[in-house]
Amino acid sequence: MSAFLTRKLASSVGSFAKYSQAGLLSVRHLNLLEYQSKELLKDSGVSVQNFTIVDDLQKTDSALDKFHASEYVIKAQVLAGGRGKGWFDNGFKGGVHLTKNPKEVKEIVKKMLGHKLITKQTTKDGILVQKVMIAESVDIKRETYLCILMDRSHNGPVLIASPAGGVDIEAVAEKTPEAVKTIPLDIYYGIDDKIAKEVAEFLGFTEETIKRKAIFELKNLWKLFVDIDALQIEINPFVETEDKQVVAVDAKIAFDDNAQFRQKDIFAMEDVSEKDPREIDASRHNLNYVSMDGNIGCLVNGAGLAMATMDIIKMNGGEPANFLDVGGGVTEEQVFHAFRIVAEDPKAKAIFVNIFGGIVNCAIIARGLVAGAKQLKINKPVVVRLQGTNMMEARKILQEHGPPFTMNNELDEAARNVVATIRS
Repeated sequence: MSAFLTRKLASSVGSFAKYSQAGLLSVRHLNLLEYQSKELLKDSGVSVQNFTIVDDLQKTDSALDKFHASEYVIKAQVLAGGRGKGWFDNGFKGGVHLTKNPKEVKEIVKKMLGHKLITKQTTKDGILVQKVMIAESVDIKRETYLCILMDRSHNGPVLIASPAGGVDIEAVAEKTPEAVKTIPLDIYYGIDDKIAKEVAEFLGFTEETIKRKAIFELKNLWKLFVDIDALQIEINPFVETEDKQVVAVDAKIAFDDNAQFRQKDIFAMEDVSEKDPREIDASRHNLNYVSMDGNIGCLVNGAGLAMATMDIIKMNGGEPANFLDVGGGVTEEQVFHAFRIVAEDPKAKAIFVNIFGGIVNCAIIARGLVAGAKQLKINKPVVVRLQGTNMMEARKILQEHGPPFTMNNELDEAARNVVATIRS
């Protein structure tokens, strides 16, 4: 499950029943800033606007010397949508600006760099802008939509295209399904000349010269998709310019985290400055952590149990402070770090460990918890419910250690107890 979906689920505590069939995988998901995606496209031969990045106001003038444009686009680089309609903590409005005057560029950058941008997708405090992209504005004649993604229903990659670009593609598919074309792709052959020509014509690139350019771009997008182990490359809009060029104006790329060992350079590009430090800490140990606003830390395994745990805490009058999924095949060392990360959250006044041992061995969980209690000297109350593989041995390990562990066999009873420790 992506960090985005995990947070979305977490924000819906109290109504988790409809998600009960979801699976929670303990993986991290790479997010790149817009300019980083453009760099990958450019390196693969896909046409993008000229652009440069400024991370120091004093470097703005030298950055502008790199290229000249009739109109400039200035964009704050943060991992959040709605930048254009956002506002900064200094009162400046808009994380995206256009200007034809190079002298105004520096003033706009000054109002963005080092300030927090608030949008509909950020917290109320916003995100600190540490990089600003200055790009050449594109004189757009037509906007289209293009996406290559791995699709479970087709058992492999598909290409989705629409001549209606620059808008919400889901709305297009709902209102005018004939305006969306879906083509299953052979993983070995990908986008060949025949498919590229078919898609280019469907998108409206009919004039011969521009059709050849569109075909070239489509084939390069497929090459990038394979080369970087992408799960999705979405170009919206994929445009035709007034001077008959084909340009990828905006891109969103999702990566296969299982291929991290092959894509070390790309994963090293990730900007972690916007993440919760505990989330970063957890990812180093192949654990999945999500922070919340309550006061009870939750250490669980699996999506269903995570949802049930947070729901039952709420039902008993408590509020989850976080949850951390240890996943399947967890080691004692991972349990130790999971316990440490959950316990170190200052919001967590008590901890609820709720494990169902299927793949997970309860004895491994118990030994990791005991190691954490001894080494970290944790003095917060810890309510533990263990069911499944080796649960009797696990309970014995915890009983022999004693405080801070309290054990319960029943979920509802355990939830009542952990909430009671907060109230007392």
